Amino acid sequence: MEEKSSHWITISDMMSGIMMIFMMIAIAFMVTLENEKKQLEIQNDRMRDLAQNYSNLQQELYKDLMQEFGKDLKKWDAFIDKDTTIRFQKQDILFDLGQKRVKERFQKILDDFFPRYVRILYGEKYRDFIEDIRIEGHTSRDWEGAQSLERRYLGNAELSQERAFQVLKYCFSLPSITDKQEWLIKLLRANGVSFAKPLASDELSRRVEFQASFKANEQIQKILQAGQNRQKNDKKINITDKKEK
Repeated sequence: MEEKSSHWITISDMMSGIMMIFMMIAIAFMVTLENEKKQLEIQNDRMRDLAQNYSNLQQELYKDLMQEFGKDLKKWDAFIDKDTTIRFQKQDILFDLGQKRVKERFQKILDDFFPRYVRILYGEKYRDFIEDIRIEGHTSRDWEGAQSLERRYLGNAELSQERAFQVLKYCFSLPSITDKQEWLIKLLRANGVSFAKPLASDELSRRVEFQASFKANEQIQKILQAGQNRQKNDKKINITDKKEK
């Protein structure tokens, strides 16, 4: 009887040990879930803060641009969008048809516009948050003598890139922004878009745009990517657990 009793005590102790192990696993799992929940809440808070900051910067910049240039837009045939894109949209002012040389009328506009634009962006409110300043060249879908979509696209891609570069080159050489050149080198870009972003008409589609983007947008993308990577890792763990079962 003593041996039997001793045997059952051993099994009982073993079962208690197993129960304790399962309890510890359950507690560890709950702690992990709680930590992940807190991390997710922190990430969501950061996302909201960054998105709000980005939105606030855009709104403030739009107001400052309108205050600075509102009275000039009509004579320049220009337009400022809510996303702070500044659009110069009068083809016969910008370039001759099919040509890349910046016309004298547009040069005079840039003489007035660009130093004031840089002064706003270089101001204390925006300077440390600017990711890049893009000069984009846009065209219509037309290309003389082109029979294929490929030829029209590539011809206009080359032309729009050359136009954007010529505008950048002219702006960068202005004596009034010489003291900002080092800063602009890090930010100023020229992009040819061809007819990838057409507007309501061919006339409006032939345009030059200036747009500044903020670093907050890059940070939002990083946080989103981190969240996507975490989801992928969680899926891998779940698949592994199912295979083991």
